[in-house]
Amino acid sequence: HGWAGTGKNFLSQILAEHVHPAGLRSKFVHLFLPTLHFPHDDELKLYKDQLQNWIRGNVSACPHSVFIFDEMDKMHPGLIDAIKPFLDYYEQVDGVSYTKAIFIFLSNAGGDLINRAALDFWTSGKHREEIQLKDLEPTLSVGVFNNKNSGLWHSSLIEKNLIDYFIPFLPLEQKHVKMCVRAEMIARGYAVDEEVVQAVVDEMTFFPKEEKIYSDKGCKTVQAKLDIHED
Repeated sequence: HGWAGTGKNFLSQILAEHVHPAGLRSKFVHLFLPTLHFPHDDELKLYKDQLQNWIRGNVSACPHSVFIFDEMDKMHPGLIDAIKPFLDYYEQVDGVSYTKAIFIFLSNAGGDLINRAALDFWTSGKHREEIQLKDLEPTLSVGVFNNKNSGLWHSSLIEKNLIDYFIPFLPLEQKHVKMCVRAEMIARGYAVDEEVVQAVVDEMTFFPKEEKIYSDKGCKTVQAKLDIHED
């Protein structure tokens, strides 16, 4: 959970590549986008059946299948509960074991709670790195459960404690955005030019308005802004 540009998709790709070297290109890694795969609210029952059949078939073919559900905050409430049987504490379901499959849910929901907590830490004189999972996870799970736009609103996955971890992605400081710019320059085969790095960061917006501590969009627009400085 966290605002756009804080690394949720990036981390899910890294995890997928550690299970299947081809990552998102692997036939055993499956990415679901609500606006693409589940666009119509009135087709909820059909989507639930399709989702269950899809997961059942793919885990039967590969026990280590990875399922990534992006933009959970845009998913119809109740749809994700269709996968509850596969996450529950059963040894097998219809002769198939789902204990080795990985389910990753990505969402912007809860980002406001995370950002508020990060600001509270900063206000109290603590460093971002001092924030621990235990400081945010309980509040985050409750907040997501009660958020009608989370995709997990009143979900049995939370109610039955079937989600192993709620991982908060903290807002990025200017130093982190600079790291993103440098990494992108290196990926493009450029020598790192600190003047360009600073120029890109100067075009980004930060909050709070006066202190400018955290990036509004994380590293989301770094690639596009670097394009302008390519020449």
